[in-house]
Formats: sequence, C-alpha cells, structure tokens
Amino acid sequence: MVTIDITYQGDLRCEAVHQPSGTRLNTDAPKDNLGKGESFSPSDLVATALGACMLTIMGIAARSLNVDLKGTKVTVQKEMVATPLRRIGKLTVKIAVPGKLTAEQRQKLEQAASTCPVHKSLHPDVQIPVEFTWQ
Repeated sequence: MVTIDITYQGDLRCEAVHQPSGTRLNTDAPKDNLGKGESFSPSDLVATALGACMLTIMGIAARSLNVDLKGTKVTVQKEMVATPLRRIGKLTVKIAVPGKLTAEQRQKLEQAASTCPVHKSLHPDVQIPVEFTWQ
C-alpha cells in the first residue's frame, strides 16, 4: 500500500506528497475548466500514468529479453468529452522504440505494454488506441 497526501492550495491547485519518498507535485485545473493550466491537471496525470506504466512494464519485459529500451519514448494525447459528463474520452498512445529488435521481441514488448495495471484500471468507455513505431 502507498499513501499519497493531497492538500488543496486554493485557486484550483493541489499539492500531492508521495509518502514513501517525500516527492511533491502540483496540479492545476486546465484552462478549459476554469484553471490557469500552469501544471498537470488531474486528468493529465491519468494520461501520464498510463504512458509511464506501459513503458515501465515494457522495461520489465525487456530485462528478460536482454533488450535495452533506453531512449524509448511514449506520447499520450488526452481528449476530454463533455457528455453525458466531463471525463477522459480517449487516450491515444504512441510508443517509439529505438534499436533493432526481432519480431518475437517486438511482440513480447507489445504484449507487455497491454498488461499495464493503469491500462487495465481504466473504464472500458475510455478509448485507448496504441501505436508502436520500431526504429
């Protein structure tokens, strides 16, 4: 179990503290929802968590494949919807992996990414198309 303490700072901003490490991060409401958009919004953190989780799980799989994923980049594009209520509607994930990998290694890394716990925790109404680029 991990504890994260979140304190409302006012003006639609929050500060979160990761208790195990003491690391802090701030959130701000986005401009399209009455905020200043000067930091990650809470829904931006969901998109960030998805991309980081997929890459982390791929990294775990890469170890067993003796593959170095250093330099791999994930881009997540978040799209909100407003009806029937405001929520994340789509998270488009693009993963660019450098280096030469075999078809089998690619398949195993793609499978690993699809097992990310954040991906599995999101509601099925959230569309999550994933595109891999093997360089």
